Amino acid sequence: MRVLLHGEPREVPEALTVAELVERAAPDLRLGNGRGVAVALDSEVVPRSDWERTEISEGQRVELLAAMQGGAF
Repeated sequence: MRVLLHGEPREVPEALTVAELVERAAPDLRLGNGRGVAVALDSEVVPRSDWERTEISEGQRVELLAAMQGGAF
């Protein structure tokens, strides 16, 4: 099925959960082990406790956001 990952069309397997997508995308997006990552489906944040049971649907917009360290200098 096709989804929009960061605004780009991406083919992913049917019945893919949020947790599985994070695991698959982690190396490409440098997300490490998924800690410090937030996921939004169609602009709605998915709580980490729901990742395993939340399936991604055809055409959904998916954003994976990683926490970054930094500050002013």
